[in-house]
Amino acid sequence: MKIFIADDEPEIRKSLKEILEDENFVVEIFSTGKALLKQLRIERPSLILLDVWLGKEDGIQVLDECKKLYPTLPILMISGHGTIEIAVSATKKGAVDFLEKPLSIEKVLQAIENVINPEDKNPLPDIKLEYDEILGNSSAIQKVKFAIAQAASTNARVFIYGENGTGKELVAKTIFKNSKRKDLPFVEMNCAAIPEELIESELFGFTKGAFTGANDSRIGKFEAANGGTLFLDEICDMSLSTQAKVLRILQEQRFEKLGSTETITVDVRIIAATNIPVEEAIRDGKFREDLYYRLNVIPITIPPLRERTSDIPLLVDYYISRTLEENNLPPKKIESEAVSILQNHFWPGNIRELKNIMERLCIMTVGSTITANDAKDALTGFKKANEMVELGDFRKAKEEFERQYIIKTLQTNEGNVTRTSRVLGIERSHLYRKMKSLNISSDQYTDG
Repeated sequence: MKIFIADDEPEIRKSLKEILEDENFVVEIFSTGKALLKQLRIERPSLILLDVWLGKEDGIQVLDECKKLYPTLPILMISGHGTIEIAVSATKKGAVDFLEKPLSIEKVLQAIENVINPEDKNPLPDIKLEYDEILGNSSAIQKVKFAIAQAASTNARVFIYGENGTGKELVAKTIFKNSKRKDLPFVEMNCAAIPEELIESELFGFTKGAFTGANDSRIGKFEAANGGTLFLDEICDMSLSTQAKVLRILQEQRFEKLGSTETITVDVRIIAATNIPVEEAIRDGKFREDLYYRLNVIPITIPPLRERTSDIPLLVDYYISRTLEENNLPPKKIESEAVSILQNHFWPGNIRELKNIMERLCIMTVGSTITANDAKDALTGFKKANEMVELGDFRKAKEEFERQYIIKTLQTNEGNVTRTSRVLGIERSHLYRKMKSLNISSDQYTDG
């Protein structure tokens, strides 16, 4: 966990740094607000200790600038000549606490204890990935990054597990971009998006005349990925006959194009992913067990957002900043109570749903502050599901959350399933199956 300290007194900076490092925190110190803000534009710490006066700089103004960069970032204000007016002003600007000098070490540590997450106290060893766009500091996401680092240093096959919207594609790209194959091709294919009769031609390619009307030959995904990495998303949607051919390629590293007897030899690393329990697919005869064992050399499970809620403030900051920049909107803050409401949501659509909610809040909220009521309004429709969570009925709650999430997205898109699937980030065929299982009809949401 990283803490930034900004104070114009060298002895205070030094003593705080030594004490906090003894508590296993990573600490960076700054003598000016300008230097602090410069570093904040590069990285976001877990916490800031900020002096009210930094020489000639007003720490309250610096606090305001910090909050513009990261609306949910916890900031503890410290002062040698604090007044009630300054404390009130700091609190209004978003400070989580106000500490007076001379500082009591016990009070400083207690104030930090009050705002950090328990799971951040015993993190995994700091993982340094050359390429890393995965947001989060929770122990759950650190485990994922640790597994990515381990996988990236090898050529072993990887099987990624995770619900829709958790970021399986991003994990696959992160493995690739940190691997020895990073300068070679990265080819993706969503197995659920390709009709069964075309999937083999997509994977293996075909020669001229192999199909009626095929005037040219075409290379497939395996050949295009030669030397690099092939990412097979939603692999459990692949037909059994195609699975058998993929298994043969994994065993022999060679294949023939459709319509050809010429053997093509390839060196391809496979990263596979699924959003369904593979064991169930195997038991139901939908996925080959021998292929599973070939692919499942390094398994990586991405936790759903509801299991890494301590990452939500950081994600909220990121999506607020991105939405404001992309839409050329004025700065917006978010109330701490609103963040708590977002942290207590079930998030059936995971990070993708959070992204959509934050975009909506940034664009639709009137004024410069996203309030708790704004957050509640954005999450309406999930009352019944939350009641099921409180009763401990996880399965029914999950189904109800998914049902309401799909219905809300259908309503927004006037019943258009294609647009809805695009917003949800899932294939249309998968969405149709999900709607059927949850007894949802798009007709009632069609405008007119």
